[in-house]
Formats: sequence, C-alpha cells, structure tokens
Amino acid sequence: MTTTTGSAAPERKIFGHPRGLLTLFGTEMWERFSFYGLRAILFFFLTAGAASGGLGLPKATATAVVGVYGALVYLVALPGGWIADRILGARRAVLAGGVIIMAGHISMAVPVTGAATIWLGLGLIVTGTGLLKPNIAGMVGRLYPPDDNARRDAGFSFFYLGINLGAFIAPYVVGELAKGDRWHLGFGAAAVGMALGLTQYVLGGRHLRGAGTAPGHRLTPAERRRLLLVAGTAVPAAALAMALWAASGTLTVDRFTVALTVLILIVPVAYFAYILLGAHGLTTGERSRMKAYIWLFAAAAIFWMIYDLAPTVLNDFAATSTDLTVFGHRITAAATQSINPLLIMLLVPVFAVLWVRLGDRVGAAHKFSFGLFMNGASFALMALVASMAQAGKVSVWWLALVYLVQVFGELALSPVGLSVTVELAPRAFQSQMLGVWYLSFAVGDAVGGQTARLLTYLSRPAYFLTLAAIAVAASLVLLVFARRLRVLMGEIRPPAPAVTGSG
Repeated sequence: MTTTTGSAAPERKIFGHPRGLLTLFGTEMWERFSFYGLRAILFFFLTAGAASGGLGLPKATATAVVGVYGALVYLVALPGGWIADRILGARRAVLAGGVIIMAGHISMAVPVTGAATIWLGLGLIVTGTGLLKPNIAGMVGRLYPPDDNARRDAGFSFFYLGINLGAFIAPYVVGELAKGDRWHLGFGAAAVGMALGLTQYVLGGRHLRGAGTAPGHRLTPAERRRLLLVAGTAVPAAALAMALWAASGTLTVDRFTVALTVLILIVPVAYFAYILLGAHGLTTGERSRMKAYIWLFAAAAIFWMIYDLAPTVLNDFAATSTDLTVFGHRITAAATQSINPLLIMLLVPVFAVLWVRLGDRVGAAHKFSFGLFMNGASFALMALVASMAQAGKVSVWWLALVYLVQVFGELALSPVGLSVTVELAPRAFQSQMLGVWYLSFAVGDAVGGQTARLLTYLSRPAYFLTLAAIAVAASLVLLVFARRLRVLMGEIRPPAPAVTGSG
C-alpha cells in the first residue's frame, strides 16, 4: 500500500514494488560485478610470474590467499552489520562500503611494481564489503510495510537475481579485459563496476523513502567511550604484533594465511559457546534448537569448503586441462566462472516449486544432506574428468556438468540455510544469527583454501576424490541423524516411551 503525507505525491511503483528496489538491485548488481570480476582473475594474477606482471606465488599459496580473502569478506559482515545498527545507519554504511570497495579496486589497478598496493586493495575490498553486503539486503526488507510478506519475498527474489546477474556478466568481461597479462585493466574494470553501482545508489537515493537513514539502536555516550577504548587498545596491539612478527623474519604469506584460518575457525566456536553457555535466558527449546543448528552449521562449512574452490582449483583446471572452445568461440578460463550463476538463475524457480510441493515431508537436515551429497558427487565427477585430462585436454562441457551438479547442491542447502537460521534463532540473538550463518561461508572458504596444499602429495584425481569422500561421509552422517535433528529442532515430536504392564 502506498502512503502519502500532506501533499506529497504517491510513490510510483515498478511492477508493484517500490522504486527503491530498483536502486538497490542496481547497486548490488554492480557491486557483485566488481567482486566476482576480481575473483575470476585473482588466482591467475597471484600465480603469474613477474615477467607476466603477477606476484609469482605458488599455486597452493595463491589458493590459500583467495580462500582467506573470501572468508574475511563473510567474517566482517558481523561487525559491518553492527556498525550500521549502532553508528552509521544502513544507508550511510552502504555508501561508505561502496566507496571503500572502489578505492580497493583502484589500488589494485595501479600498475606499480610490488605487492603493497595489491594487499592494500584486498584489505580495502574486505572492509568495504563488510559494510555494504549485510546492510543493503536489510534495506530491501525495510522498503516494505511489516505485514507485506508476500511482496517482500518477491522483492528479495528480484534482488537475488541482481546478485547473480552481476556474477554472470563479470567473469566474462573482466577475463577478456585481463587477457595478455593486462591484470590491472581487469582490476580497473572492477573499479568502474563499483563506481557505476555507487552512481546508481546516489542518484536513486530519493526513492529509498528513508530506509536505513538512522541507526536502529545508536550507541549511548558510555558505549561510545568503551568502543573507543577497546579500539584504541586492540588496533595498536594488532599492529605491534604484526610488526614484531615481520621483524622476526618468520612472517610469510603462507604462514599469515594459516594464522588467519585458525582465527576464523576460533570465531564460530567462541560464538556458539557464548550463546549456549552465557546467561541469555535461553529456553529449553531454544537451547535444543541451537544444538541442532551447530550440526547444520558444520555441514554448511564442509559444503562451502568444496563449493568455493571454483575460483582457484577448478579455475586452474579450466586453464591448464580444458579445451575452452564453446560453440566455435574461444573463451578465457575466467569466463567459466559465469557458468555457476547462469545455472542458478535458470534453476531457482524449479527448486522454489519443488520445496513447496514437498512441504514438511522433507526437513532441513534432509535437504542439507542432499546438498552435501551432490557437492561430493560433483568432485567425484571431477576426479573422473581429471583422470581423463591426463591423456589430453577435455571439453569445457565436462566442467559445466560439474557446476550443474554443484548448483543442485547449492539450491538444496543455501536458501534453506538462510531460512532455518531465522527459524532456529534464539529470541535474544535473532538480529545476529544471519551473521552467524555467514560464518559458515568464512570457515569453509578458509579451510578450503588450505586444502590445495594436498596437491603437493596427491594427484589431481586423488585430491578431488578425497574431498568428495569427506562431503559424502558428512552427508551420510546427517542422513543417519536426520530424525534426531528434527526432534531437536521441534519439527517432529520425540517417540513416546514404551508402556509395559506390571504382570
């Protein structure tokens, strides 16, 4: 319903939705263009030799770097949401995040010798994405009245289309621009994409109707003083620790990625301990549901550990072992990263109908189990394809088939994960649990980035088969305990105890 105040003109709608949705759609599409464009070529840049303008890192190290980079993007969504809620407001947080992201891409686009501007750029992109990504989605929800659930759900579906549209276009465009070792031109294209997103956001700001203009729960003066004290202590301490590590001569890119991976693993463990062991007044049912959620969280982390090897291990396979001819046209290896979002856009409606028809007969644990199994099946197929590639390059359509199997898994797990996170969240943590869900991405990406070190000891087929076995084993464990998890989640009642006579 459109509301007006005084003589204000009624709000114009786009296909029945607020015009602000188009603003946020365009902003997110171009932000995802910049993110996935960079991701499609980053591994190749990191492994390219100095003569080719790259950093010359070993493939295992480059995979670890891309892994922790992706992990940190999801990890900082937690503080990014908090900053918007307590300090900036979502609207200013998105703007600031976009500007910082663009600055990061510009830093990487500057064609100077050395790695300093590259690490600075990646750090800025991580920081900016943490401010933008969780808050722009929240603004979509605020465009609709609280009771307009149907239109809100449809609006989020349209918004999700923007994410995948940007992810589909970017690898092809940026990959083509970066051909011939023109890495910085590719990085520059990502900066232009983010600039277009910011322009769309600023020009369309009047259509946001006040969404996210003020913090939801602004810091009190006492809280602000405590924040400044903690930040004023923690930041110099971290800088000093890094300086001492560098001065010791033992700081390397490899060791730094391992340290970050360990830190990322600690965060969800500490957070779940805080939820379950702290004095938050959790009911017995809430405590039970959180115990079930930890199982699903672990399953999701294993899923992303494999799924998010696409821009590294699978991208490398595309470059070295695949005939990249599609309908007579030669594509770049980076362009294969467009296959996944294309398949998602095509199959989302199919799975949406499927879940409605299945109803409550299939619980979240069953869907997670299926998602993990399909992920394992995709890498079992990759093991076969890698074996075939030992005799010569294989068709790129084999890689497309692998991505198709993975997308079946993603559509069974990812949207369901968001839904079940909201469903199982304790009342005291409802506004934080989506950030906890994104921690599963962070854990999976960080650990997945470290798995490439196994390629030092294993052949490609054995490597793929090992990860496939982990996913399938996790899938079977979930399947075996699915009924127990449904009881913990409150989806079904526990079996009644048997009644015996007294004789």
